[in-house]
Amino acid sequence: MRHLIRACFSGATGYSYAKKAEDVAREHGIDRVARLASNENPRPPSPAAIEAATAALRTINRYPDERASALVEALRRYHGDYRFVTGAGMDGVIETVIRTVVEPGETVVVSTPTFSFYGLAAAAHGARVVSVPRREKDFSVDTAGFIEACRGAKLAFLCTPNNPTGNSVPPEAVEEILEGMEGLLFLDNAYVDFADLDYRPLMQRHENLILGRTMSKIFALAGLRVGYAFVPGWLEPFYHRAATPFALNSVSLAAAAGALTDPDRVLEARDHIREWRQRFLEEIPFKTYPSDANFVMIDVAPHTGDEATERLAAKGVLVRSCTGFPGLGNRFIRVSIGEDWENIRFLEAIKDL
Repeated sequence: MRHLIRACFSGATGYSYAKKAEDVAREHGIDRVARLASNENPRPPSPAAIEAATAALRTINRYPDERASALVEALRRYHGDYRFVTGAGMDGVIETVIRTVVEPGETVVVSTPTFSFYGLAAAAHGARVVSVPRREKDFSVDTAGFIEACRGAKLAFLCTPNNPTGNSVPPEAVEEILEGMEGLLFLDNAYVDFADLDYRPLMQRHENLILGRTMSKIFALAGLRVGYAFVPGWLEPFYHRAATPFALNSVSLAAAAGALTDPDRVLEARDHIREWRQRFLEEIPFKTYPSDANFVMIDVAPHTGDEATERLAAKGVLVRSCTGFPGLGNRFIRVSIGEDWENIRFLEAIKDL
């Protein structure tokens, strides 16, 4: 019955996941593994989020609010008077945006190397995916080349700060892209809370911009899968028509709204990341790229990314090999910033490498 499988799934690989900490611990006989592979917030979520989620458990016999009204209002209190949509993680928002605007055979542009799910999701919806390579030296975006590739495209994806390279696109360059393209630009801002950048003012000047955000990173709710996006007003009703019904559960919605009431927790997490990010840049004995995110990318040549990942795993440190990022090459790893003990163990292990 394999002939029933669509061609885009029968020969290609899907999303590449990092190894599980439990598997590394069992394989190498290690009691505690430093989990630095998935760009998670090492600190637990705000008590306000836990309290709200616990209270929501009493109502799970009912379907959640299909429009996530309480979360949307919490987002407006936190960010200002913008239009918001939600999804099951930013992945869910990405899929819904594609489903809303892209017909099979139409073009979707992706700036690479980057988060592979943009291309995977677009291809799954029958789009023609066009990759625009970043500059090899510093992974900056070729603005003119990106604009040229977007001619005739319905949708384009640009990640800033970028995963896995960590660098950001200046807001003025993003504005240049917006002014030069006719389609929609999905600007993935999953890591923007760790940077000194604000792309939100662009929403007031451009009707072809979507800002994707997540509660997984700085708000420490990765296990609850809450994504959201700033959208232009004209897109909002059509997004809701295309969205999966009840995509976010009641517990996730409540926890996310609760987390937004605790900005001090956000500042603590940001300060922790920035402190260790600088220390990583100073102490890692391989070429390490400047980052605005909660991770750094490291060139581990003459090792390959897979070799370095395996050798670090043997020392109880789980990092991400970047060989699965199209267009990047095989000599890079990505290392998240974790708890103090995890970061110290990593620095000791990378120096032995």
